[in-house]
Amino acid sequence: MTQPHERWSPPVRDPLDDTLRLECGVFGVFDTEEAAAVTALGLHALQHRGQEACGIACFDGQRFHTERHMGHVGDAFGGGDLMERLPGRSAIGHTRYSTAGGSFIRNVQPMFADLQSGGIALAHNGNLTNFLTLREQLVADGAIFQSTSDSEVILHLVARSRKDRIVDRFIDALTMIEGGYALVAVTNKKLIGVRDPLGIRPLVLGDLDGKAVLASETCALDMIGAQFVRDIEHGEMVVIDADGVTSLRPFPARRARPCIFEYVYFARPDSVVNGKSVYEVRKRMGRRLAQETGVEVDVVVPVPDSGVPAALGYAQEAGLPYELGIIRNHYVGRTFIQPTQGAREAGVRMKLSPNRSVLAGKRVLLVDDSIVRGTNSMRVVRMVREAGATEVHLRSASPPLKWPDFYGIDMPDREKLLAANHSVEEIAKILNVDSMGYLSVDGLYWAMEAGERDPAEPQFTDHYFTGDYPTRLLDREIAEGRNEAVERQLSFLVDA
Repeated sequence: MTQPHERWSPPVRDPLDDTLRLECGVFGVFDTEEAAAVTALGLHALQHRGQEACGIACFDGQRFHTERHMGHVGDAFGGGDLMERLPGRSAIGHTRYSTAGGSFIRNVQPMFADLQSGGIALAHNGNLTNFLTLREQLVADGAIFQSTSDSEVILHLVARSRKDRIVDRFIDALTMIEGGYALVAVTNKKLIGVRDPLGIRPLVLGDLDGKAVLASETCALDMIGAQFVRDIEHGEMVVIDADGVTSLRPFPARRARPCIFEYVYFARPDSVVNGKSVYEVRKRMGRRLAQETGVEVDVVVPVPDSGVPAALGYAQEAGLPYELGIIRNHYVGRTFIQPTQGAREAGVRMKLSPNRSVLAGKRVLLVDDSIVRGTNSMRVVRMVREAGATEVHLRSASPPLKWPDFYGIDMPDREKLLAANHSVEEIAKILNVDSMGYLSVDGLYWAMEAGERDPAEPQFTDHYFTGDYPTRLLDREIAEGRNEAVERQLSFLVDA
């Protein structure tokens, strides 16, 4: 729990780790043969949304079974005895990175609670912006927490509702939480899915041989052979039971503002998010990037892997050769992040290797999906120069990242974001590139086929580039107010 003297900040991580992370992926099936095995397959497809931990909860008609593990889905749920360990016809699953709470097994989801009306297991993708405030209130009222995850707050709110029906209790809890989220929950008789009022985090409905499936992305439906039915709409709750799928609208009507960064980086390129192919959007980002930031070079090279579609679009638009000048080793895990600079550099070389036949003697244009702190970019640029490139130009397929996120993306504080503190010219010098360029915000909207951005009514959640947050940030506002009060008090003591 945040104390009055603590400053609000994202979880601690390796300061030289420049990788953006989304909090989670969620999956759920109802009344399906070998539900846990189907869920494990779905989680495999969502592994990119969280590689820190995973879990499955299922109901066998009599009791709930739950397993939660640190590490990858294949390691945790790849055994032949899975159905003996997790029997049942309804299940939910979760892949996780930590944003709210720390990296501990007690924070791994799904989370389970026994209520008077029966058990409920919950999995959550996103982040509650009033999590700390609610948690402090619940603790003050006598609640006992087993984790530091915001998902447990939701379970407490469901448990404390005075309503009789589980769906009504769930709605009671939803009226108290704020932020960006997609939830799946399984009870004795139901599978429930909810998307936040703005639709910031994604959630889709599928059909597997007549049985309902919920997932963060359509790639999980493809993995299990399910058919895509539709996106869960912003502010919608779906209740799936023996009678079918019921749609409820527990929130006041609002305009949708889905997260645009899903298209830039997080979603798998073979997914369709809110009706748009992620792959095609990223190619269009590259095309527009070439129009806005063209430069004379010999070859276009993607920074793997998420920079690949944008680099392809750039090369096609500019009429330039597209080559794999950097090869990624997919068999190196996060354990290679080491404490010394030499070991870190070795870790980078283990993950990314230069293709000298493509780079030597060439004017190279690198295309990356985004640039955060710039630490990864510096390493890649150095690698390309050492491989013999005569010039290195860098392009970001997203606009400059200038503002942190509070809806489930582990993004650094503003003072650590390169573009928030330096001009494009300064960034070029810092990264040691011959030129630097970013896609414009309007260019990103063009790639989304959304026209120009409307400042009065933005079509997407895009605060990372604009500072325009779509919701109240209650925890942060309270923490900043406390910090200011403490600083005033300390100043008074010093003066005295």
